[in-house]
Amino acid sequence: MIRIGIVGGTGYTGVELLRLLAQHPEADVRAITSRKDAGTRVAELFPSLRGRYELAFVEPDKARLADCDVVFFATPHGVAMAQARELVGAGVKIIDLAADFRLADPAEFERWYKMPHSCPDLLAEAVYGIPEINREAIRKARIVGNPGCYPTAVQLGFLPLIEAGLVDTDHLIADCKSGVSGAGRKAEMNLMFSEASDNFAAYGLRGHRHLPEIVQGLNRASAAPVKLVFSPHLTPIIRGIFATLYAPLKDRDVDLQALYERRYRGEPFVDVMPAGSLPDTRSVRASNMLRIAVHRPPASDIALVTAVEDNLVKGAAGQAIQNMNLMFGLPETTGLTALPVLP
Repeated sequence: MIRIGIVGGTGYTGVELLRLLAQHPEADVRAITSRKDAGTRVAELFPSLRGRYELAFVEPDKARLADCDVVFFATPHGVAMAQARELVGAGVKIIDLAADFRLADPAEFERWYKMPHSCPDLLAEAVYGIPEINREAIRKARIVGNPGCYPTAVQLGFLPLIEAGLVDTDHLIADCKSGVSGAGRKAEMNLMFSEASDNFAAYGLRGHRHLPEIVQGLNRASAAPVKLVFSPHLTPIIRGIFATLYAPLKDRDVDLQALYERRYRGEPFVDVMPAGSLPDTRSVRASNMLRIAVHRPPASDIALVTAVEDNLVKGAAGQAIQNMNLMFGLPETTGLTALPVLP
C-alpha cells in the first residue's frame, strides 16, 4: 500500500483526490490537512465520502507527513515549495497540484506568481507531469509538478502537429472554456450562481498564469519558439474544459486523423475520436479521459483541433494519481478506470 498525505484537502481538487483515492486499491490515505476545518471529520464535511474515510482534517503542523510515501499538495501557490525540502529529505515523494514546480525558470515563476521561488535547486529536478509526454521521467521523479487544466488540453491538442513540424508556430490560437470549478472552492463575486449562471465571459486576456506553462511545454516539442494567443472563458457549467485550437498548416496534404491516431495509439487516457466527431464536456465528466477530434475546415489551410477533459480529473486530481501510479511502479490506469457520468 502507498501511504498518502494530502495537504489542503478541502478544496475541489482535494475532495476529488479523496474521491478517486477511495477507489484506488493501493492507496492508504494517512493524513489530510486543513487549517480552517481541523478536527472536522472528512465525511462530515463531504457526505459523499461517508463510509470511505474515518479520518479527520488536522492542522498542517500536526500531520505526520514525513511518515508518508507521497504527499499531494492541493494548496495555493507557495505552500509546496515551502515544505518540499524537508519532505524530500525524509524520502517522501511530492506531487504538487499548484504551480510551484511547473515552470522550469525561477524568474518566470516569480514574474507570474509574484513571489520568489524558495528552492530553485529542487525546481531544477522536478518533472512536469503530463504522462503522455514525460512518462519515463515521471517514473524516476521525486517531485512532480502536476499540470494545470488548460495546459493539459492545449498541449496534448497541439502536440502531434508541433512534434511533426507541420504547422506555423508563429500563429497558434487556443480558444478555451472552463467550468466554474476551475476557479477553485472560494467565494468571489463572478463565481456566484446568479453571476456565473446563464452567462459566458472571457477573462485573463492580458495574461493568464497558464500561458507561460503552455508555451514552455510547446517550446519543448518545437524546433522554433512558439507564439500563442490564449483566450480563456468562464462557462456556466461546473466541470469541464473545452479547448478549440487553430494552427496554420505548412502541408495541406497531411492526413491529420492518421497523425493523431498514430501519436496517441496505446495511450489509456487520450481518445482520438473518429473523423468528423464533435466531442463535448459531458463525454468526459468525472473521468480521467481527454477526448480529441481533429478537423480541417473546407478550403482552408488551418488545422482545427478540439480537446475536452474534466478540469478536476485529467486536469488535476486524476492526472496527479496517474503520475503517482507511475512513480510507484503501478499500472498507470490503477484506480482511474471509472467511466464518465451521464447526464
